[in-house]
Amino acid sequence: MSLGYKIDVLAELKEHGYNTSRIRNENILSEGVLQSLRMKKPISWKNISKLCDLLDCEPGDILMRVEAK
Repeated sequence: MSLGYKIDVLAELKEHGYNTSRIRNENILSEGVLQSLRMKKPISWKNISKLCDLLDCEPGDILMRVEAK
């Protein structure tokens, strides 16, 4: 079992007023984290927690369980 994203995290951040320029300028998330989100790759729990704070949600609103193939 692995985890995947239920939502387009970057689009959701943008809807909440956090475009990539603002995220970079205010050092909210690193460029590596942004790239991982673009490529749908995993990020750390620390960054998941930060996303939940920014989006006012729970990890289960962002992540889903994906069955291994």
